[in-house]
Amino acid sequence: MFSERLKVLRKEKKFSQAALSAQLGVTQQAVGKWETGRSTPDPATVARLAALLGTTTDSLLGVAPAPQDFGGPVGAYIESPVPVVGSVRAGYGALAFEEDYGTEPAPVKDPENYFYLVVKGDSMEPRIHDGDYALVRRQPTLNNGDLGVMVFDEGEGTLKRYIRRGNAVILQPFNPDYEEKVIRGADLERLYIAGKVVETKTKW
Repeated sequence: MFSERLKVLRKEKKFSQAALSAQLGVTQQAVGKWETGRSTPDPATVARLAALLGTTTDSLLGVAPAPQDFGGPVGAYIESPVPVVGSVRAGYGALAFEEDYGTEPAPVKDPENYFYLVVKGDSMEPRIHDGDYALVRRQPTLNNGDLGVMVFDEGEGTLKRYIRRGNAVILQPFNPDYEEKVIRGADLERLYIAGKVVETKTKW
């Protein structure tokens, strides 16, 4: 609920109602009314609130999980621009990021270690949809059960759950209409890990 999220995040950032109202150019009484649920700010003010409190507007409004719910970036960080890419590929032992879609703000302390990937297809339905943005932390390894972006055999990157079983890795979709991809033995050398998904959000 917006009023509760606002109050919690304001206290986490150590803002008083007076300090927050001064940053926004509104009265302290207005902030008090927001926190008691007697009124709500306009969309532009919600966006400014989210930036000041180091979170996303969806999270502040309670329509999406907070970033920390994914075990990822901490919402207390100031939002920084993170590049948005349309695809990830592997070639010559390195990862390449293609289709530049500009940047998107993310509440992370080290934005150079992150990128957004535009999700393609419905293999991760119903949790993640075609066109969603996945915030990915660049890292070469994943723990069992992590949601990650992986590239197999110099193809295009895919967003799947990473399952390790013995000498095999399973790339598991959420959508039961899609089959798991099992990679074994020497083929594992052709599996590149681009990073771990720490948050997803829907773009309207």
